[in-house]
Amino acid sequence: MNTKYIFVTGGVVSSLGKGIISASIGKLLQARGYKVTIQKFDPYINIDPGTLNPYEHGECYVTVDGMETDLDLGHYERFTGIHTTRNNSITTGRIYKTVIDRERHGDYLGKTIQVVPHITDEIKRRMLREDEKSEQLDFVITEVGGTIGDIESAPFMEAIRQLRWQLGRDAVCVHLTYVPYLKAADELKTKPTQHSVKELQGMGIQPDILVLRTERHLSDALRLKVASFCNVDLECVVQSEDMPSIYEVPVSMQKQGLDAAIMRKIGIPVGETPVMKPWHDFLEKQRNATREVHVALVGKYDLQDAYKSIRESLNLAGIYNDVKAKIHFVNSQELTAENVAAQLEGMAGIIICPGFGQRGIEGKIIAAEYTRTHDIPTFGICLGMQMMVIEFARNVLGYKDANSAEMTPDTPHNVIDIMEEQKNITQMGGTMRLGAYECLLQPGSKVYAAYMQSDVSTPLALWRGAGGEAVISERHRHRYEFNNKYKDEYETAGMKCVGINPAADLVEIVEIPEKKWYIGTQFHPEYSSTVLNPHPLFMDFIKACVK
Repeated sequence: MNTKYIFVTGGVVSSLGKGIISASIGKLLQARGYKVTIQKFDPYINIDPGTLNPYEHGECYVTVDGMETDLDLGHYERFTGIHTTRNNSITTGRIYKTVIDRERHGDYLGKTIQVVPHITDEIKRRMLREDEKSEQLDFVITEVGGTIGDIESAPFMEAIRQLRWQLGRDAVCVHLTYVPYLKAADELKTKPTQHSVKELQGMGIQPDILVLRTERHLSDALRLKVASFCNVDLECVVQSEDMPSIYEVPVSMQKQGLDAAIMRKIGIPVGETPVMKPWHDFLEKQRNATREVHVALVGKYDLQDAYKSIRESLNLAGIYNDVKAKIHFVNSQELTAENVAAQLEGMAGIIICPGFGQRGIEGKIIAAEYTRTHDIPTFGICLGMQMMVIEFARNVLGYKDANSAEMTPDTPHNVIDIMEEQKNITQMGGTMRLGAYECLLQPGSKVYAAYMQSDVSTPLALWRGAGGEAVISERHRHRYEFNNKYKDEYETAGMKCVGINPAADLVEIVEIPEKKWYIGTQFHPEYSSTVLNPHPLFMDFIKACVK
């Protein structure tokens, strides 16, 4: 079978959930036995989101091969379990940089470089994944960020128009629009959808399938009206109502025959509807998990999407532990020694969040001290782990001026220091320790027990040696590390270094064994947690919170 291509575009307004729909389509096609990948094309000119403030685009998600990407790739991985790479996340900036580099190299033999054909040809090459011909994929789902009509997305639309003609029945366009409800008139309005489709048609693209985002159930009469005005079959007009959980969306799409409609358009026999038993079992657990466990996220970004993967990892681990993780944001900038007890009151556990820069770090250190001295389950991630290390140096080792070289370059006790390989780097984007690296776990430690009790498959547990050794692989995004000069002092005082990168001797995990659960990881475990394989550390953390 030739590779089939599905293009997902959006109209009317942004933030309709194209990423969730793309991930749902991927999940449904996977359930039918097809090999699928999903890629995101973002119209902004940044090379990647790595240097963007989380308030701009939410969290920066990191792939196993070290690409800083849009948070939608997290949805793709959580829903489908596939591992995305740098080829799954493309921006206008990367497209233009590639074309300009070729022009400077002389590859265009003196031609005038234009948006059409040079930029659009490069977009098409990436959409067809011509660098990945060894993959043998059945479906490539391509989500284009932004909204129809944006100036920035015009070259992407032109590339899709050309590919639709080039690929014939091997390509399908799914267009996501919004049907607003006007409370005063007590009516749902289809005009914005009609305008969005008209604009798409004006670019030479006729959508094959419409997904209508709505807060109210749409009648068949309304769907028929949309189908008639937009030249789309009635069975290809699907509604995406607000759901109690984003993980209900694939089931809703399947019930309405979205995957079947795609297959009919492409000319593949539809066959039986897959049962998707593991997914339904998960949803059943989610519905039954009513007992709440309260977890605080101590960080500086008061924005839901800034810690998206952490929130989802907590939710998933809660469901598998038969509880509902109730997440509370605590702004570390406003945390003081005087108010920390009140701010963390009633919390069964806390996450000390990752991040960069000075803002809010003293609040994280105060939180780490409070939870350590009150024996509250605590999970520090990346910068969060480093704050746990600094707090321990100040209040247990007695180095009151201990700090990170990132915050105070001339600190006499730089318990967190810049990595050797980072010392001569002046560029910001894409220059950190990024992507998956191995970590050797210490037998007998809490983290060792958490990973060994898990039935999660590779790539988390790479191998388990005959002597009980275990090597895991986790994703990183940092420039600074635990300073090994202080390692013996920490171990003697009770904070154990229980996860080490075997190649660089980098301390990856610290824990205090006598506490209920006090663990920090230099890596980001949240990037590896999926719906059907929740991450073992989040599972163990929630278990400790429940106790």
